[in-house]
Amino acid sequence: MNADSVNFKVKALIEKMSIEEKIAQLGSIPASELLENGKFSREKARELIGRGIGQITRLAGGRGNPKDPVQIAALANEIQRFLVEETRLGIPAIIHEECLSGFMAYGATTFPQAIGLASTWNPDLVQSIAEVIRRQMRALGAHQGLAPVLDVVRDPRWGRTEETYGEDQYLVASMGVAYIRGLQGDDLSSGIIATPKHFAAHGFPEGGRNCAPVHVSPREFREVFLFPFEAAVRVAGAYSLMNAYHDIDGVPCAASRDLLTEILRFEWGFEGYVVSDYGSIERLKIFHHVAADEKEAAVQALEAGVDVELPRVKCYGEPLFNAVKEGMVSEATINEAVSRILRAKFLLGLFDNPYVNVENVSGILDTREDRTLALRAARESLVLLKNNGVLPLRKDLDAIAVIGPNANTTRGLLGDYSYTLHLNQKEDGIRIVSILEAIKSKVSSKTRVYFAEGCGINESSKEGFKEAVEAASKSDVIIAVVGERSGIFRLPAVTGEGRDRASLSLPGVQEELIEELCRVGKPLIMVLVNGRPLSIGRLIEKASAVIEAWFPGEEGGNAVADALFGDYNPGGKLPITIPKDVGQIPIYYSRRPSSFKNYVFMDAEPLFPFGHGLSYTRFEYSSLEIEPEKVDPSGEVKVKFYVENVGEMRGDEVVQLYIHDPVASVTRPVKELKGFKRIALEPGEKRKIVFTLYMDQLAFYDRYMRLVVEPGIYEVMVGGSSEDIRLIGKFEVTRGKVLTRRQRFFSKVSCY
Repeated sequence: MNADSVNFKVKALIEKMSIEEKIAQLGSIPASELLENGKFSREKARELIGRGIGQITRLAGGRGNPKDPVQIAALANEIQRFLVEETRLGIPAIIHEECLSGFMAYGATTFPQAIGLASTWNPDLVQSIAEVIRRQMRALGAHQGLAPVLDVVRDPRWGRTEETYGEDQYLVASMGVAYIRGLQGDDLSSGIIATPKHFAAHGFPEGGRNCAPVHVSPREFREVFLFPFEAAVRVAGAYSLMNAYHDIDGVPCAASRDLLTEILRFEWGFEGYVVSDYGSIERLKIFHHVAADEKEAAVQALEAGVDVELPRVKCYGEPLFNAVKEGMVSEATINEAVSRILRAKFLLGLFDNPYVNVENVSGILDTREDRTLALRAARESLVLLKNNGVLPLRKDLDAIAVIGPNANTTRGLLGDYSYTLHLNQKEDGIRIVSILEAIKSKVSSKTRVYFAEGCGINESSKEGFKEAVEAASKSDVIIAVVGERSGIFRLPAVTGEGRDRASLSLPGVQEELIEELCRVGKPLIMVLVNGRPLSIGRLIEKASAVIEAWFPGEEGGNAVADALFGDYNPGGKLPITIPKDVGQIPIYYSRRPSSFKNYVFMDAEPLFPFGHGLSYTRFEYSSLEIEPEKVDPSGEVKVKFYVENVGEMRGDEVVQLYIHDPVASVTRPVKELKGFKRIALEPGEKRKIVFTLYMDQLAFYDRYMRLVVEPGIYEVMVGGSSEDIRLIGKFEVTRGKVLTRRQRFFSKVSCY
């Protein structure tokens, strides 16, 4: 359906609508509120959505909703049938769901949490995962997914760090664009509308506390925190966005016309619609205190550019209706927002076919192919932080001690927006393999595997230490599986939404447990299952090897075991810096030169830098060429080099391209990521890598807040991490240029 045809139909429909029907299109209602005894109630529907409704919230992921996929699809059809057949204009609803690490529904595939996906440094993999999510969601009747999270994290105390793609705007944007493309597909009539969030700068809250004010300068705001969202809109064509909860310089994002209209629509050309983060419009009154009542909150949000109120109508119902009657907001403003929602419904094909084929639903969730993809993602997400040669392990060891609170858990492998943890469900609906179970299935029949929990995640009791030490004493090697537990706003979770921490150490007495185990004198391998960087500096020298697993999803146990025993060679890289101590925050790699002064009792260096990750093999870089040596600001340069696997095992390397501007009109970061590629190499294999770097990628905001490419010498750095730089070169931009907007966001990379 072409744009002119859609716009004509939208205009014609709006002309038929009463003001009440228009306002109804800007509201939403949880699917659970339309149920009675677990089934759709037409009586409740007549009462609650008699004039129609814009969105239905959480059909599959709501408390009290059916779990069976067939019943979920049938419920979607019932809701749409009511709207089409029993409301005056017959306008179907957009049904939205959460899908951060998989479709948040009972029985749907649970992939690694986002911070783990970022550790793959593999956008193609992320796009494939999003395509699976799209297929599963669309089959059950959903049309919009509230993902990806494009927050750039600069304070990992923040509990939602695990939901992000890390600390670097280029990496975040690359992963986010891939996810959006996979979710939306080539045609929205068979796709899922992606909703990048939280717009904007949610990942750098004051004190690391969720929803706290964000203190960033206009320059940093645009160059760092808006960059992924601009790429999402202008490169990936994201058709929806969600505002953030916090305020910037006293203006809540939900009431910021500068952000939601001036920048988003007028500068970037965004044509989709903005949805509120859950309850954020009402928070203008009860949290930010910039509105006296729901009516004022509704007016502020609508005029700023928030089109739909989620998850249920609080302000965009009667309060907004009264505001229109009293002349506080014009009907033209209402029409503008309504037109965006109706346009999306036409593009989704809802007016032509609002129903799903229930007969095709059985067996569509978590297929064998989906689980294979989940295993691949979990494997690629693993980061080998340290290895003194103890890994990989032999499968025929006499005895292995598996110890720790995350060793014999399945739910501990999941992130906060998984179906199980987010809704605090008793059943997972999918087969999840614990790390302990996977280790047992991997070793020889003669190998004894001793297990002891040792301690809880965040408990003070040391009663389990004795059993753990006894198990360790009887074993050849100790595998300590420690870390955090994820969840939403509740104990025992120590990470996830609303679970911010003042410390980055291992919670509870886990560090003391590790120290006790080290005294046994056996090789100790730490496996970290967590959602944020943990400052394990006290333990790093004592451990023989350390694997960062994040929350690896349903196949995480198998993936960890594969890496431990050499059936898979880990090749993931850190998407976020790991500090030695919480007091070093912020410690992201791309700080400015003046930010590296040492402290009295500690230096300013991280424990592990951004981009770090080891392998069971070794890679050599050689023969750097940069062509041309001088380039026009509208041009491009080719950065060419070779990477060779000089070890004895197949492995993946993530080659990383960094740029530095040594002399500029404003201070610039010591280095900035401008390209990367994950490649697999057999022993002895050598490949040529060619990055095409576009000069638009060098643009920044100067002293006058102009987007410019400045003339001068630029340094090129290539290597295996932000600190492991193997090749260094340079080129010159011959003259300056002022840009109206970026034309290129990403470099191009080829492998030969």
